[in-house]
Amino acid sequence: MNGPALLEVQDLAKHFPLRQSALARLLPHGRERVVHAVDGVSFTVEPGETLGLVGESGCGKTTTGRLVLRALDPTRGRILFDGADITALSGAALLPLRRKAQIVFQDPYTSLNPRMAVGRIVGEPIRVHGLAADGGLDARVQELLALVGLLPEHAHRYPHELSGGQRQRVGIARALAVGPRLVVADEAVSALDVSVRAQILNLLVELRERLGLAYLFVSHDLGVIRFVSHRVAVMYLGKLVEVASTAALFKRPLHPYTQALMAAIPTIGDGTRSIFDDPARLLDGELPNPIDLPRGCRFASRCPHRFSRCDEVEPELREAEPGHSAACHLYTQGGSP
Repeated sequence: MNGPALLEVQDLAKHFPLRQSALARLLPHGRERVVHAVDGVSFTVEPGETLGLVGESGCGKTTTGRLVLRALDPTRGRILFDGADITALSGAALLPLRRKAQIVFQDPYTSLNPRMAVGRIVGEPIRVHGLAADGGLDARVQELLALVGLLPEHAHRYPHELSGGQRQRVGIARALAVGPRLVVADEAVSALDVSVRAQILNLLVELRERLGLAYLFVSHDLGVIRFVSHRVAVMYLGKLVEVASTAALFKRPLHPYTQALMAAIPTIGDGTRSIFDDPARLLDGELPNPIDLPRGCRFASRCPHRFSRCDEVEPELREAEPGHSAACHLYTQGGSP
């Protein structure tokens, strides 16, 4: 992709202070009492590109998406949207960003106001931003509903009268109402029935091509990420550990954590192959405490390739192959897993 990035994130971090609970009092005196939800993340999203952000639950994916949208204030780092620094914006100054960047939430039911009909839900952002000419709001709402595959009559229904897939289509229509350039899809299909997921994923891809949208697609599901993404960023305990094109990542994952995620993908065959049939592919050890992180590599306690440097020095995310970056000492040492 050519030209400047639509979204550029530089050393982004979000630390949540830990209240003086019993757990906090157990920490050594003077230790910083914060949860390192996101801890120095850098990436770009190009116009019209989908960057998949993948990792296990609790790794900081959703927090990263909300930081990008400035729904949360970052602890440090910079967020550039279309070349403009939005890191320190607040209040009314964020209103122009709201038109350019929107979100589709994970739960299509709780993200919709149960007391509002679908037409009002979709039309609300249009009214807030003053985008509808006199008498043009209803027509715009109908246009958006048709765009996401809903019928005109759905405008008069309430969320509880719709199926899960229909509710998520309403959420997508609401996100598109102000004409954004970037959409953060936060586990947008994980709450849906398997039979409906493919329909919503196909819709999101179709809208991307039709409207020129860019997506930051947050998911724990590698199958979903592979289907929708141009590039993939793998996140572990608040850090990016690998970034590559989708094809390169699935052909040759470099980081041991990514390799473990790939090994856990079910395979279709005679039913006898399983990750549990090969103990060498299973991860040992415990997930480190995000309040009291280790000094070296955060994955070291679970890594089958661990050596002494991993416990002492935290690896940086560096290019190990052209266009393929990994945060692993195996590649700075000239080896390979």
